[in-house]
Amino acid sequence: MTVSLNTRITDLLGCQYPIIQTAMGWVADPRLVAGTCNAGGFGFLAGATIPPEQMEAAIIKTKELTDKPFGVNFHMYQPNAPQIVDMVVKYGVRAVSYSRSPGKDMVKKLKDAGVICMPTIGLPKHAAKAIEMGADAVTIQGGEGGGHTGAVPTTLLVPQVIDAVAGKVPVLAAGGFKDGRGLVAAMAWGADGIAMGTRFLLTQESPVPEATKQRYLACKNPAEIIVSTALDGMPQRMILNEFLSGIEKASSLRKLVLAAQNGLKYRALTGASFLSLFQSAIAMAKEDDMTLSQAIFSANAPMIIQKAMVDGLPAEGVLPSGQVAGTIDDLPTCADLIARIVSEAEASLTTLASRVS
Repeated sequence: MTVSLNTRITDLLGCQYPIIQTAMGWVADPRLVAGTCNAGGFGFLAGATIPPEQMEAAIIKTKELTDKPFGVNFHMYQPNAPQIVDMVVKYGVRAVSYSRSPGKDMVKKLKDAGVICMPTIGLPKHAAKAIEMGADAVTIQGGEGGGHTGAVPTTLLVPQVIDAVAGKVPVLAAGGFKDGRGLVAAMAWGADGIAMGTRFLLTQESPVPEATKQRYLACKNPAEIIVSTALDGMPQRMILNEFLSGIEKASSLRKLVLAAQNGLKYRALTGASFLSLFQSAIAMAKEDDMTLSQAIFSANAPMIIQKAMVDGLPAEGVLPSGQVAGTIDDLPTCADLIARIVSEAEASLTTLASRVS
């Protein structure tokens, strides 16, 4: 039997397989994105944690490493968002992904330039709102996913969103995926493909220091990859380590001091003024059903993650992770990983067809 993994998302993005590498902060750099794209998948650069003066260089470097289409992820509330939009248009980047506080004017400018807009969402009502604003596709992340996440598991959430979207745009499933069986399961629910973060973090092309990768591989119990609000007031899934254990027990004053320190670091990273950061926090609180304090504390996440993902100190920072990390035990190249997923998916589809024929 001949099987095909061409879906609406491969047609939309111009990739060979419906396998998307998500834009993990400090992780999704040009080498990882190019490795994914050259292997037939589609990768997103992490524009939210690349300093403004380096963003253009990252796009150019990615284009040097691959002639395949790729995307850029960023927050539309970040101070340099208009500049990123201009760069995306200038260099013909195929797609953008975003989550919090989408800006209508920016979405319009991107769509007018033919850029595919793919927000990441966590609820069916958010999918409807995103499509109304102009989304060309949506990525839906279930509770198993790493980083900021919701409480509903992927198995329940994806079918709900598929029904809510009613075929208007392609849907990608995220949260708990690592192999071809997961891809086939997602397609059976009605999704057009899968998006993976943790699985791509644990590859050879990932820039994460070896010590941090080994800490992920050492986690053999998915139950130790917990959801906590201690970091920035929003639910975020992370591996339970020394730092997270400490901040879970920290006083409110200690957390406030930490937020102030990281706010200063984030200001230095982005080049933003105090006023622009405060205005962004207000916008986030208004658009995302967050309290103002949660929005202000949001600067905690990228700066503390940096300790593990850049400095190679996994005990001194947080380790954002999907629960799937508890079932991963190797570090393949992107090419080997995607080839394996495709082979497993084709085998699974063939087996399923034989069972019902």
